[in-house]
Amino acid sequence: MRSLAASVAILGLGLGASSLAVGQEIREPQPQRVSQFSGKPVPRFETLRYSEVNGRAGPSLEHPVRWRYQREGLPVLIVKESQDWRRVQDPDGDEVWMHARMLRSGKIGMTRGEVKLFQTASPTSQPIAALEAGVMVTLLDRSGEWIRVSVDGHRGWALQSAIWGIAPQP
Repeated sequence: MRSLAASVAILGLGLGASSLAVGQEIREPQPQRVSQFSGKPVPRFETLRYSEVNGRAGPSLEHPVRWRYQREGLPVLIVKESQDWRRVQDPDGDEVWMHARMLRSGKIGMTRGEVKLFQTASPTSQPIAALEAGVMVTLLDRSGEWIRVSVDGHRGWALQSAIWGIAPQP
């Protein structure tokens, strides 16, 4: 069972925290191609549609469940497609098959490690929050190597490399 949880500490408030170690063996996205099945680019990021989704060893219900994901909105990288199934890579680098209806498009990312959010897209600007590994963020705007995110009602800038779930810019 894989339940990925983490927390946010707004600077100055010192909110409680639990940590998630994110694997380092994450495969870099390959050049994009358009899938003949969905008509969408592959690889691409999508998110889990439900709070419980099975990741299987192969593309059918006959294949055993390798992981049971328990985090709606978790970003996964689609690396391969068949008619109804998607081979996905999770934030820890594991690859499993999921039925296409278990996934949806979304602009959600997850911190790869401890991340500071800044007021502007600059490391010299005022830090406004400290995020632990595994915090889910809504992806907003981009500026160079920076991405603006929203989490728990706070908006700030983080380096794109610190967030899992960001599609490369064309």
